[in-house]
Amino acid sequence: MGDCEKSCIFARIKLINMEFTAGQIAQLLGGEVIGNENAVINTLCKIEEGIEKGMSFLSNPKYEHYIYNTNASVVIVNKSFVAEQEIKTTIIKVDDAYACFAKVLDIYNEYILNKTGISSLSFISKSAKIEGEPYVGEFAFIGENVKIGKGAKIYPHVYIGDNVQLGDNVTLFSGARIYHSCVIGNNCNINSGAVIGADGFGFAPLEDGTFKKIAQIGNVVIEDNVEIGANTTIDRATMGSTVIHKGVKLDNLIQIGHNVSIGDNTVMAAQSGAAGSTKIGKNCFIGGQVGFSGHITVGNQVKIGAQSGVMSNLEDNATIMGSPALEARPYMKSYAYFHKLPELAERIKELEKKIKELEKK
Repeated sequence: MGDCEKSCIFARIKLINMEFTAGQIAQLLGGEVIGNENAVINTLCKIEEGIEKGMSFLSNPKYEHYIYNTNASVVIVNKSFVAEQEIKTTIIKVDDAYACFAKVLDIYNEYILNKTGISSLSFISKSAKIEGEPYVGEFAFIGENVKIGKGAKIYPHVYIGDNVQLGDNVTLFSGARIYHSCVIGNNCNINSGAVIGADGFGFAPLEDGTFKKIAQIGNVVIEDNVEIGANTTIDRATMGSTVIHKGVKLDNLIQIGHNVSIGDNTVMAAQSGAAGSTKIGKNCFIGGQVGFSGHITVGNQVKIGAQSGVMSNLEDNATIMGSPALEARPYMKSYAYFHKLPELAERIKELEKKIKELEKK
């Protein structure tokens, strides 16, 4: 969909106070309306929690029974859908209901976040360069020699330190902190409370038992199409760069240590942490609360179960879980015995007694 077409849709939504019809949605999605083309929509909802003037979708057959009694005014369905009972709601038939509903969500979200203008209550250094028509909210701070690409959205209370570079279409939500000299690519979203470029955890022990801080003079480089969750922290490198490669998705409350590298399109769930100089490969799936020891290498397409402790290198395509982490199949076999350990211990004691009795004889 072109920018012109999106603009027309946004203008229409504004004109009718965020209300639009089933016919308009069908035209947008290239679908066919079955029912009332003038059914009015002003919100999106789950099919099982449908409300009047709400729009939902049905793609999973397990949810089909909801369509016969949902209160949603409009439901998007696949063209292959055949009703087994009477349907009271208006439906829109499309090639792929899930993809089309996702498209509507994207447009709706883009409209909600479609802010422009620079607040008079923000501070922008005279040496900073900002392209296009950005949004800069109240009390945002943009330091010396900062370079910001087109389409930037800088929400209130964001801090951007000196010499930071932001690509096109970067969104920094309220309270995000970008320390000096960090580089962020195109189409990145950094959520509230995230801290990019704080000092890495580097201290040298001294003879008297105290620690001397080691200066962290590197930076953080975040490539294109990266999503950083709320309150996630990515430490700057001691020297060189901590690198988050293109397409990486980090959940909320994640800690990435200094000089860590995370490969293309890897996803990591909440409360995970990677110690310094860990190298994580491409297309990995990392569950919540996974911990990585420092200075290890994790291959590509690795899957790691939640709460695993990874203490050594992993080859490509490994699937592991547990702490210390093991290959998934041996771990599951071992786990089958864990809850039986008290019973097994008693049986061993009985066998030991019988062996001693036999030895006496």
